[in-house]
Amino acid sequence: MTVTGPAPAGVPVGFRRHLRVEAVRGEAVYLLSERGTTVLRGERVEVLAPLLDGTRSLQAVISEATAAMPATEAGQLIAALARAELVGYRDPAADAAAEAYWELAGLGGAGASAVGSVPVYVRALGRTETAAVEAECVAAGLSLAPSVESASFGLVLCDDYLDPALLDADARFRAAGLPWLPARVGGPEVWVGPVFGAGEGPCWECLAQRLRGHRASQAPVQHALGLPGPVPLPEATLPAVRMMGLHTAVLEALKWAAGMRYEGQRAVCRLDTRTLRTTHHPVVRRPQCPGCGDPSLVAALASRPVVPVSRPKSRAGGSNHRALPAAEVLARYRHLADPVTGVVTGLHPAPGTPDGLNRWVSGRNLAWRGRSAEGLRSHSGGKGVTAEEAEAGALCEAVERYCGTRQGDEPVVVDSLAGLGDSAMHPNSVQLYADWQFRERDAWNAAHPAMHAVPPRFDTGESREWTPLWSLTEQRQRLLPTSMLYFGAGADGVERAPWADSNGNAAGSSPEDAVVQGFLELVERDAVSLWWYNRLRRPAVDLDAFDEPWLARTRTVYERTGRSLWVLDLTSDLGIPVMVAVSRATTGPEQRISFGFGAHFDPRLALRRAVTEMSQLLPPAVPSGGRLSEDRGLPGELRDWWCTKTVENQPFLLPDRAESARLFGSYGYEPNGDLISDVETAVSVARAHHMELLVLEQTRPDVNLPVVKVVVPGLRHFWARFGEGRLFDVPVRMGWRSGAISRKELNPVLLFV
Repeated sequence: MTVTGPAPAGVPVGFRRHLRVEAVRGEAVYLLSERGTTVLRGERVEVLAPLLDGTRSLQAVISEATAAMPATEAGQLIAALARAELVGYRDPAADAAAEAYWELAGLGGAGASAVGSVPVYVRALGRTETAAVEAECVAAGLSLAPSVESASFGLVLCDDYLDPALLDADARFRAAGLPWLPARVGGPEVWVGPVFGAGEGPCWECLAQRLRGHRASQAPVQHALGLPGPVPLPEATLPAVRMMGLHTAVLEALKWAAGMRYEGQRAVCRLDTRTLRTTHHPVVRRPQCPGCGDPSLVAALASRPVVPVSRPKSRAGGSNHRALPAAEVLARYRHLADPVTGVVTGLHPAPGTPDGLNRWVSGRNLAWRGRSAEGLRSHSGGKGVTAEEAEAGALCEAVERYCGTRQGDEPVVVDSLAGLGDSAMHPNSVQLYADWQFRERDAWNAAHPAMHAVPPRFDTGESREWTPLWSLTEQRQRLLPTSMLYFGAGADGVERAPWADSNGNAAGSSPEDAVVQGFLELVERDAVSLWWYNRLRRPAVDLDAFDEPWLARTRTVYERTGRSLWVLDLTSDLGIPVMVAVSRATTGPEQRISFGFGAHFDPRLALRRAVTEMSQLLPPAVPSGGRLSEDRGLPGELRDWWCTKTVENQPFLLPDRAESARLFGSYGYEPNGDLISDVETAVSVARAHHMELLVLEQTRPDVNLPVVKVVVPGLRHFWARFGEGRLFDVPVRMGWRSGAISRKELNPVLLFV
């Protein structure tokens, strides 16, 4: 409220309510408040200060001040104080403390008068009683609305933000154009906000989609119990906690009614009542949200042709050629990590990683089938020469898995393989299971981990969902079963075979580097499968020939931790450098062999990726003199590998001394500065080997980090896929074996990463 316009007759004027005024004669007038202290100096302000105590009208103040100064000067000084928001009109009947609060909130004295003019509709769900909420609202000065239609604001209290009743509440409020506030008032953590329905902001479904993702581990119980909402947990609260939560919720409603607007109203405010720590978790609108957005966006994006464009490579690409360096990727996308509203709950260094190595983790791996402890990659993670690279990698992998998980808006065509014609591809042309694996699948699946499970034979006449991919080699659309392209269950809650895996899934700072990375992963795993299951002896990579400071540091770390490190060249007939880094303990009875893989057009980056990946696959530390075999928490196949396998009984892990070690110059690498050149090279390699390079655009509009799935039928996964093809043909063609390996000769140790 200002005093620059015509003065309301008889209305008092004075310093604002939140100010304590103390005049020290001959020195200054001090205005003290929660914001600090303002000092006013000068004889005229010393004269005016005692007159601006809120008991006089503007005319009276000026009249009394004329004994010491002209009336025009008194008026001008009062106007200047008003413009500085130090002076305003006073309502004698108003609550002085409330006016002071709203003044400090930036609303002047108008907040208190506005509160009662905004009718609030209250709804309580679960254990909270509506009458108790309404009583608190009335006590706070809010007016109650009997219905949504007669309200200007809504307040809904619940026990869980995923209560299905909130969907109905959100729909009613949005239909009425009404902003509303959810709050959870019980439990160890009080949740309040955000305000939904304000402008172009998010709806409840935008938040619920993220919350469901963080509670995916409850899904089997929810499904088994037939619950429409979350699994109810035991109540854990105190009367004081419920009262604190209720008062906090009412306060937020009161602030909205008063006209207060601030960034925190776009977030879930989470108060941990055990520590009194408060955090804010921003909620953003999902453009593809079925509640407030366009649910056709994902299907439209995934169905259009993939057209790579020129994309200069960043000079600081780290372990990959990227359009953006790791620092910029983190700056743009780190907000996607949030324990409440993020795609991933958080990013942090992996515990137990030796000093000098960089490994970060980012939550549960959504691509992992089976028990969470059943493998080294049951969590999303990242590695790198620097902590920044590892953090960016962990974030990108988590986003990659999020985008590759079914959310109900993926493009699908329902038909049978027989009915779709030559645009559809038989799934086993990609997965490459052997006929004997289908025949013996029940016994096989009972004896092996979920990653090596064999699906039922594909029924070519069964109608099912198919998803289009774009062929970069043939420039046309192809189709594969949706279930093998996206993780998780379909709309009916059933996860069908053939099952998806993460092979070829990639996130990048641009679509082009995502395509290149997805392709290189397929090349890497194909080469690894040839080496592993044939137990081929491959030549060493001469590490001294790669003059890299990071490599020297890493080798020192391994020596310090009592481990040796060497690298083998696994490059196959595709001609793209592929390497495996191998390490073993040099002391104690257990060798605890670990390894990491890497592929890249640039052999230096293939080496870098292999060595840094090994940090993700190191066995857990044990006390000095202890045995890893005593850790009964390890899955059996890992304990067996780390504790009983040695380079003596697994000699294919050692270099083939009959061949000279590979140098950097052995690979004939010619660098280029544009990612589109790498995409074109990938297409050329696939075409030269009579294969097709397929790309599925999986980028989600709410994430906007480029994500793709690359598929090259014919390239082999390093899991147990023993159908005919490259696994048997390439080693013979390359002269690594004199004849094709037989089933009985295949490595009985299945790759467990």
